Amino acid sequence: MPNVTTLFDAASVPEAKVAIHCPSRGTSYTYGDVRGQMNRLAQGLLAVGIRRGDRVCIYLESSPEYLFSYFAIWRIGAVAVPTNRVYRGEELLHAITNAGAVAVITDSEGAAVVSSVRDRAGCLQQVICTEEGISGTVPWQQFASYPAAMRAVDCSFDHLCQLQYTSGTTGLPKGAMLTHGNWMSALDAEREALGMTPDDIYLGIYPMGHVGISWGLAALRAGGTFVIMERFHLDQYLALIERYQVTVLAGMPPVIHSLVHSPAGIEAALSSVKVIISGGGSLLPSVWEAFDRRFHIPIANSYGLSETIVIGSGTTTLPNYSFLTREYRSVGVPVGYTEVNIVSPEDPDEDLPPDTPGEIALRGPSVAQGYWQMPEATAAVFRPGGWFLSGDIGYLDTEGVLFITDRKKDMIIMSGWKVYPTEVENVLVQHPKIRDVAVFGSPDERRGEIPVAVVVPAGDEPPTYDEISTFCRSHLAGYKIPRGLIIVESLPRVNGWKLLRRTLREEYGSKL
Repeated sequence: MPNVTTLFDAASVPEAKVAIHCPSRGTSYTYGDVRGQMNRLAQGLLAVGIRRGDRVCIYLESSPEYLFSYFAIWRIGAVAVPTNRVYRGEELLHAITNAGAVAVITDSEGAAVVSSVRDRAGCLQQVICTEEGISGTVPWQQFASYPAAMRAVDCSFDHLCQLQYTSGTTGLPKGAMLTHGNWMSALDAEREALGMTPDDIYLGIYPMGHVGISWGLAALRAGGTFVIMERFHLDQYLALIERYQVTVLAGMPPVIHSLVHSPAGIEAALSSVKVIISGGGSLLPSVWEAFDRRFHIPIANSYGLSETIVIGSGTTTLPNYSFLTREYRSVGVPVGYTEVNIVSPEDPDEDLPPDTPGEIALRGPSVAQGYWQMPEATAAVFRPGGWFLSGDIGYLDTEGVLFITDRKKDMIIMSGWKVYPTEVENVLVQHPKIRDVAVFGSPDERRGEIPVAVVVPAGDEPPTYDEISTFCRSHLAGYKIPRGLIIVESLPRVNGWKLLRRTLREEYGSKL
């Protein structure tokens, strides 16, 4: 029966071919090495009492061990609970206790954090550490003597294999329940969308606790090579692209922005790249256009969520279909067996016609089964017939191309008028005195809400309110112009890229 790790059992990929490069360590792993690491750890997990269906938390930096942990947990039919190493005690405790995790795989630094909350995590039985000599842990090295061969545990397409906790941008993180079938369809959809082959080299920069790891796994599904970059630094990023002749490049809006504003002469370093991925946030049209004109590399501008394994049941602009980049605004067309529908935000049973903004609903084989132990939250967005309500506002044009307008929860209603923050941000970021900007809705006694701009200045002299108001007036309807201006040094973002608009509302909303 299906188990997603059987992709490593395929005889079509030579055992001696390199699957993973970890440049920071100077190490590489062949497909044979990966299979051996996965199987030894899988048998080690069984030896310490972990069984099919048990939840196992991964609390590591992005690394080969993070990947091996995913694979070993899935191999034995257990459930991976990936977390981000930026989590501190209470955040980690929530993931462990909400999931009912019986074990955590971590390193020495992470073990100290686990130790600080262990007495409140009654479900936790084992802590497995990648380093030896750490008190209260089982050393990973003790599993090295297990055989390199092991058959995957029989599962089914609907067998739970992962709890992917949402980033918490709209509240307490929820565990999206992902299955072996979800992952199988997602990896094939992403591989097909980008046309990945065994010749492709993928450079990954997304945190491995994030569902964006799917792009790297899709490269492995294609028989290609995954180059790990733990943290983004532009100079190192360019050096790795050139060193490994990367063909598929992980990006995100801040990365693409950095490339656009990088010194002249770096174009040659990207000569091997056939496509760069953008996702996890809005790519400003001005940045996209500037990148296109300078580098002439297609951007796979992608739309998906934790609940859909990114574009497993999502959309993207396809590298070979340049018409999808029209006006540098669309997020493309459905991938694989995905369906997209636009429904009324007030009544999800009401379908909306083309070119009419509404809530984006997605349906397809990579849509999660719901939220772990949250039946009310599940019922609210996982609808009859397999549709998932994304919480995002957008529209389909007459040709079925999807455009994102904003988050449903971020939409500002001022005196009955709807204001979409992203639209206002796209205008403001073009102001020469603005480097970064976010717009949120602040409560207003008379008008309900008003739009407020939070600005990171581009230089020593920040813009005044009159300057941004005048600038907006030539681009936007009057009701969309921000009624307040706040100057900050930086904006709150998850992992440095996904905007935490809720944090802005909480910090500044009551002070205006």
